[in-house]
Amino acid sequence: MNCKKLTAIFLAIALLSTTLVGCGNGDSEDTSSSGAQNETANADQAAADNVAALIDAIYVQQRTEDTDAQCTAAREAWDALTDGQKALVSGENASPDYFGLDTGDASRDDARNADEIGENEILVVSFGTSYNDSRVEDIKGIEDALQKAYPDWSVRRAFTSQIIINHIQARDGECIDNMEQALERAVTNGVKNLVIQPTHLMHGAEYDEMMETVNEYRDRFETVAVAEPLLGEVGNDASIINADKELVAKAVTTAAVTDAGYESLDAAAADGTAFVFLGHGTAHVAKVSYSQMQTQMDNLGYDNVFIGTVEGEPEETSAEAVIEAVQAAGYTKVVLRPLMVVAGDHANNDMAGDDTDSWKSLFSAAGFARVDTQISGLGSIAEIQQLYVSHAGFAIDSLNG
Repeated sequence: MNCKKLTAIFLAIALLSTTLVGCGNGDSEDTSSSGAQNETANADQAAADNVAALIDAIYVQQRTEDTDAQCTAAREAWDALTDGQKALVSGENASPDYFGLDTGDASRDDARNADEIGENEILVVSFGTSYNDSRVEDIKGIEDALQKAYPDWSVRRAFTSQIIINHIQARDGECIDNMEQALERAVTNGVKNLVIQPTHLMHGAEYDEMMETVNEYRDRFETVAVAEPLLGEVGNDASIINADKELVAKAVTTAAVTDAGYESLDAAAADGTAFVFLGHGTAHVAKVSYSQMQTQMDNLGYDNVFIGTVEGEPEETSAEAVIEAVQAAGYTKVVLRPLMVVAGDHANNDMAGDDTDSWKSLFSAAGFARVDTQISGLGSIAEIQQLYVSHAGFAIDSLNG
């Protein structure tokens, strides 16, 4: 073999060796890069999981001596995350929406947890909502109306949902009293005459739980009176209606028709539009109140108004039953609006959300030509606010014998 051939062979071997070495270095660099990416991804997920655990820890109904610190820790941990890490937050009850969802300006609200109450207090008790704008328009709207009507009484606030209280405190730094805190505050401030004004729709499960707490504190005040919830007495069957239910029926229908841009309910009917007012629903015996509201609508001649419930109790208020009733009546368009004091999570998600099981989606899937939603609670309607004022007034009068 001549030198030229040997040289060519050696050059080929050298080139192959270089290529192999180069490929080996590339694999090493790729492996190293992949490892670093995995470490970063793991660190991001760990940071997100930590926040999720902190959120789940305060997503509880029981307040403890650690609650305030836990709310602060959850917010600080959330603020320390990058945008990418925030998107990874997921837990039993945790999601990026816990801190990230824009529900309005909390600074417009008034927690009404001040001392120096005086001898006379109206304690407005609500389930509560973490939707800031709805809390201002609906709950604060009622409270403001009560304070204006009764300037000699101090209006204070209590929420019954500790889960919601913790959410607002962690996200917005607003501290709202639960029932026990509010009543202890009243006792400490020397309140003698206490009126409880629930913003509940009816004498349901939430009302019963509220009464249990009120009864534990009765003997710590000179006088205590509990005002009626919005719809007043329940009654035994669907045919029993009262002035409160009539006022609510007229007020919510008028507001809905106006917001939908119609001159009258008849004009809406002529345009093929039905209105569906959506309540929460309950297995409690008070569920007959929803049937009574449908009776009230029928008695008023509101043929294109239907009552539904998120929970589908009573049965005739389920989504399937209401859709069938609206279709059978010949309406092709529908306006959905809450029959709830507060337009919170149920109104925004169960009624107007984009998930396939929301009422908006179910009506759309049923072939309705148009499905509109109105995110507005009963508490924002002036006539409703004045009904609460009237109820509180009867309670105040009862204290005087």
